[in-house]
Amino acid sequence: MTEDEPGGATDGLTAGETDGATDGAADGESPSAAGLTPDELAGIVDLFGGLTLEDLERALEELAFKRGVEIDGDEVEAAVDGAVSAYALVRYGTGGQTDAKDTGGQTDAKADRDLLVPGPTAFPTLPANAEDLPHILDVPTRRVDRSAAGQAVAERLREDAANAIEAGDEASMQALFDVTYDVDVWSDTVDVDGVRERLAGALEDA
Repeated sequence: MTEDEPGGATDGLTAGETDGATDGAADGESPSAAGLTPDELAGIVDLFGGLTLEDLERALEELAFKRGVEIDGDEVEAAVDGAVSAYALVRYGTGGQTDAKDTGGQTDAKADRDLLVPGPTAFPTLPANAEDLPHILDVPTRRVDRSAAGQAVAERLREDAANAIEAGDEASMQALFDVTYDVDVWSDTVDVDGVRERLAGALEDA
């Protein structure tokens, strides 16, 4: 699998399920439980190339502190799940990836955890005070494995499309149809033409 340098999310990794997934794809700008939009969550993640859920929770706690509010882990997980459902964030397994800094050959202690990176529908935007996070958090800038991230999106998209077609959910099918074009711009490592064709056919029959 090919790995590219951090910051690729704003190069090749960025563009803007039935039920939660397609609702999120259609309404990706709704503020999350953590008070941030999916695009803002993607912007925070993009600062580091990618973040684990634990790292993102720490980042959001720092921002909440600056705003004088409190958030808990459940809120963060709900916010992340919403952004993933909207295809604004992608969650993929790193499988032993090392971070971008010189670690002397040592594997990142969090390398086997899922990594969150900006997704195909995201337009990463930094919320207020987020630019200070790299100076506050002891988090390595991580490499983004575009192949693994792209495969994770393609698999979710196929599953979500199948569920939407089976349910006859026209709104979800249309939202996912639009996401297929976002994926084309976001990644050149996966092909979702087949998913788009199935959705187009189902929409014609709806």
